[in-house]
Amino acid sequence: MTREVRHDATEPAILDADDLGDDGKLYICRCGLSGDQPLCDGSHRRTHDETPDAVYRYDPDGAPGERREVEAVVLTDE
Repeated sequence: MTREVRHDATEPAILDADDLGDDGKLYICRCGLSGDQPLCDGSHRRTHDETPDAVYRYDPDGAPGERREVEAVVLTDE
């Protein structure tokens, strides 16, 4: 399973003690779907039924679990 993730940030995220969870741990998003980047907000739960060989595009404003399967990625000539 793969997800198409688009980022528009051009600067690093600065984390401090306020970003720690109630258990004192820092949870970093690795699925690319969190609305609280770079922190995990639990959005990875939307991926539980992804097919292993598929690529998905999630609608950032859609309902939880709303996604489309990417048929092809076409790159311009370099």
